[in-house]
Amino acid sequence: VQLQASGGGLVQAGGSLRLSCAASGTIYSINDMGWHRQAPGKQRELVAVISVNGITNYADSVKGRFTISRDNAKKTVYLQMNSVKPEDTGVYYCNSDVRVTIWTMRNYWGQGTLVTVSS
Repeated sequence: VQLQASGGGLVQAGGSLRLSCAASGTIYSINDMGWHRQAPGKQRELVAVISVNGITNYADSVKGRFTISRDNAKKTVYLQMNSVKPEDTGVYYCNSDVRVTIWTMRNYWGQGTLVTVSS
């Protein structure tokens, strides 16, 4: 199973960016999908997560600005980032709990996509 993230780049403060992460490979089903980020010199932190039924949870720092969504048919999770701030700068990683068989669930990470917010 591979998670391929895309959509990162350079954006000015107050702007918007949309990240995507597509899962591929031998997949029976996908449970939670989410985004984490790691700022320079800091630990990786959870940004947002979405269940297979669409229940979402956000870090306090992004509530009201970021929106996570998913397309189950495309096995893809999105992160719409609005009103971005310089402190949103970091490498964004997608993460997913994937059932590779009916009996086996594993956790996978994408390769990361860099988001840089200029002030």
